Amino acid sequence: MMKFNRLVLLFVLSTFTFSAVSADTESISFNDGWKFSKGKMVNAQKNDFDDSQWQSVTIPHDWSIEGPFDTKYNARNGGLPVFGDGWYRKEFTLPKNTQGKHVSVTFDAAMNNSNVYINGHLVGHRPFGYIAFEYDLTPYLNYDDKPNVIAVSLSPENFSARWYAGAGLYRNSWLDINDDIHVAKWGTFVSTPKVTPTYAQVKLETKINNKGEAASTHVRHVVRNLAGDTVIETPNIIHKLAANSQKIVTQLFDLANPILWDTENPHLYEIETLISTNNVIVDRYKTPLGVRHIEFKANDGFWLNWRRVQIQGVCLHHDNGPLGAVANHRAIERKLQIMKDMGANSIRTSHNPPSPELVKLADEMGILLQVESFDVWEIEKRTVVNGYQKDFAEWHEQDLRDMIRQNRNSPSIIMWSTGNEIMEQGVEDGWKVAKTLTDIAHDEDPTRLVAAGFNNPNGAIKNKLADEVDIVGLNYKPTLYDDIHKAHPNWIKLASETSSVTSTRGKYHFPMEKYSTHDSRYVTSYDIVGPVWAYPPDIEFEFLERNPEVMGEYIWTGFDYLGEPTPYGGKDHSDRGYWNHDWPARSSSFGAVDLVGFPKDRFYLYQSQWTDTPMVHVLPHWNWPTMIGQTIPVFAYTNAEEVELFVNGKSFGRKIKGVDKASLPVSFKRWDGENRPDYKTPYRLRWDVEYQPGELKVVAYKQGKVVSEKVIKTAGEAVQASLSPDRNIIDADGYDLSYVAVEVLDEQGNLVPTAENKIRFFVEGAGEIAAVGNGDSATVEPFKADYRRAFSGKAMLIVKSIKGQSGEIKISAYADGLNITPITISAK
Repeated sequence: MMKFNRLVLLFVLSTFTFSAVSADTESISFNDGWKFSKGKMVNAQKNDFDDSQWQSVTIPHDWSIEGPFDTKYNARNGGLPVFGDGWYRKEFTLPKNTQGKHVSVTFDAAMNNSNVYINGHLVGHRPFGYIAFEYDLTPYLNYDDKPNVIAVSLSPENFSARWYAGAGLYRNSWLDINDDIHVAKWGTFVSTPKVTPTYAQVKLETKINNKGEAASTHVRHVVRNLAGDTVIETPNIIHKLAANSQKIVTQLFDLANPILWDTENPHLYEIETLISTNNVIVDRYKTPLGVRHIEFKANDGFWLNWRRVQIQGVCLHHDNGPLGAVANHRAIERKLQIMKDMGANSIRTSHNPPSPELVKLADEMGILLQVESFDVWEIEKRTVVNGYQKDFAEWHEQDLRDMIRQNRNSPSIIMWSTGNEIMEQGVEDGWKVAKTLTDIAHDEDPTRLVAAGFNNPNGAIKNKLADEVDIVGLNYKPTLYDDIHKAHPNWIKLASETSSVTSTRGKYHFPMEKYSTHDSRYVTSYDIVGPVWAYPPDIEFEFLERNPEVMGEYIWTGFDYLGEPTPYGGKDHSDRGYWNHDWPARSSSFGAVDLVGFPKDRFYLYQSQWTDTPMVHVLPHWNWPTMIGQTIPVFAYTNAEEVELFVNGKSFGRKIKGVDKASLPVSFKRWDGENRPDYKTPYRLRWDVEYQPGELKVVAYKQGKVVSEKVIKTAGEAVQASLSPDRNIIDADGYDLSYVAVEVLDEQGNLVPTAENKIRFFVEGAGEIAAVGNGDSATVEPFKADYRRAFSGKAMLIVKSIKGQSGEIKISAYADGLNITPITISAK
């Protein structure tokens, strides 16, 4: 939702000064002009505190991503300083003509244990680091160009999360200035009680604040389609508002021949609510409207707009790799686009509320969301002694209600999740907490179902937690689907977390075998290695085909994320220890995509199952000078019918997908009952090839015709590198990004998959370096730097625009022995 009011707020950098003119505009960004310092401070909330030596920052800002990596921090949390104390301060002025208005500030999240002060007065405290909150600043403000100082203290604690959470004001902030009568923050709730292919009934509830005397107000709504054309305009309706009151007004209207919101065509209408008194518009408020019909069937999964849609989902943590936890719009957009390219149609926001940017992008891109609230309820998880359980009793209701209020108008959201692998599964009265949370969610939003993810389904069933949710989420239990369905045929079931296999982009270990750990601190990309509960994606594919009543899956995970370097560093749920035994392993290997967005082989395995555009992929790379004459397993992933392998021009024969099954070593909990130690997968094709340098080529066929092919050549000496930006034009807003992929190549332009050249970057003109990375999960090289070592032949430079500076951005790089041609992109 976007909030509008009668002021255009123009700021001047340095003191952030506002002037007001008569017009309508949306809430203004409050991101610029902040000062930051780490450490405990005395009287830092007071206006006369000296912050002249503090660091100047723009939020979103994550103080912990700057590092340094150090063993005094926990590799489970990325080996970075995610705990401690920090302060933010900002000075701004308000003109006299804003007196009599109502001024509030919103932070989309603050990590965590935040206290917000205005002119020395504490206006609010919020312990949860993932939820947005608004505070009224009005009683304490200065006017007539007299400065105001807003200060925020944060104190994230050690052992408060099982992954990298980040630290600081890592999401956006906003300032609202309202008349006495205005729509409350997150004050509308739109739903479609009736939807047919030719008709939709729209219900809009609007919560109106009156902070002044009793008054009559007129309320009307204008509905526009994606092109901006008005399709509905309701008449003015008079509502009487008592003094200092709040009132909810409800409007029903009909929409003929609606354009449905769908994954293939995510059409969004917009409802503009106009509130007027004495024939003067005092507030405008815009609400997105996506018209869609959703249904969950116990025997046939999820249905969208009267067709069954298999959930092809991924779990995503909130960090953006080298950028840390900052909620950067472009970084999130790119992440979602890469997931869509893999074939994903849904995201689980594991394991906390997402940023507004992710939800808005999902609305616009046609991505289904399961929005999750908590990773822990009342009972502590052993690794998070300072987790949310400390605040659950006091804050769970407000946090859950706020999460739903802030997001419930988004059509992309198809269900809520109240918890992930919570310890209450194992206690007799755990159902009571589950029921409480489900009841809150139903009260706040009766239009959506409520799920939870259970990794202990026997406990969740025995202790009746599964009875208290609408959708039973099953984590890593494919072999139980049939048994649970037979015992509970009316339950709606979801594979809420699956596979959890690990791999490192470009790394292959021989012989191909399942092991616990490897001396290299990396994991083979044959996608067979994982923790004791984990299994290759193939297992989930098979059991979902066997059990169509399960609506689909959310794989763990779409992207690698900071922290949790499984299988290295420690044992999941070990007691309170640091995960630094395998330092410098400090990032996860669970992703189908690495930390900077380069696809791993597993990306293509999912793509072969989740997409229709013809594709074929072959692995491993073909640079093995110490293995000449030895046998190497070669795999192909495809969505075609057949694949033929050629090695140095010689055909090794065609194989038929689903018929010529590939042998994989598989073992995990609950697999013994299947009695298949040598698993034959119908989802991969395999040839065992005697290695000789040269060329691998795979050709995919459908109905006997070539539909796709892929070639990998043995690379020679590294002599050059290419710079490839994902975008040649970016906005000059100080936030927009271009991701510049670096590939180390031989003389013929082949990727050198073993290259590890150190590359130094130079950015001139209207841009600057935001971060660097390479997907290496076991390095302490900084992300905030002007250099990076290539990893498996690749690295990534992230370039950011400079606010207000348009023009060319010149990007060049240097590495010993490599020829690198500079490139130019533009900021506009």
